[in-house]
Amino acid sequence: MSTRQAYTSDNAPRPVGPYSHAAAANGVLFTAGFGPQDPVTGQVPDGVADQTRQVLRNVGAALDAAGLTFDHVLKTTVHLQELHRDFADFNEAYAEFFEAPYPARTTVGSTLANILVEIDVVAAVPQDRA
Repeated sequence: MSTRQAYTSDNAPRPVGPYSHAAAANGVLFTAGFGPQDPVTGQVPDGVADQTRQVLRNVGAALDAAGLTFDHVLKTTVHLQELHRDFADFNEAYAEFFEAPYPARTTVGSTLANILVEIDVVAAVPQDRA
């Protein structure tokens, strides 16, 4: 049985509750849901495309803390405040961070607190590190 390992990064916004940026066990890593806050200034960019880019930079910081990259991502879950209005712009920005073969993805409309997008991911930890 594998022990859970938690990760946090100074390059992602500080958790606002009792949770880690990411946790891994048994060869799988799960991230927290990240919003578009800049980890240094706390500012949120305008528009869903720029918010998506910042969210994914935050996710990338959590992956990096665990020694992983976007290439390790198996699944993403995306919450959009305005799903019908913002999907195309979100999708274009999202594509900048992933290459084929793409991870599986679920995208849903959600009520979010003063942001347009939130994303969490599930990633594979290489067997030699699990």
